[in-house]
Amino acid sequence: MTEEEKAATKAPSTPQFIPKLRGKKVLIRLVTGGQPISGIVEAYNPYEIMVQTTKGPLLVFKHAIATIEVTEEFSWQQ
Repeated sequence: MTEEEKAATKAPSTPQFIPKLRGKKVLIRLVTGGQPISGIVEAYNPYEIMVQTTKGPLLVFKHAIATIEVTEEFSWQQ
């Protein structure tokens, strides 16, 4: 087995945008609908994202996420 084949059989890789969300306020909509989750991304791994909400930490499985939006307002004017 080559090194490339070994790398392909490891755990799923994290999408490249997830590390950029750490520490930012986000709005997460779930596949099942319902109330969206609003909070700050604290941590992540290949299967889960930890979000700090106003009611405390919340663990969200990635396969249950439909969309993730950054809700911080950015000012483009200086």
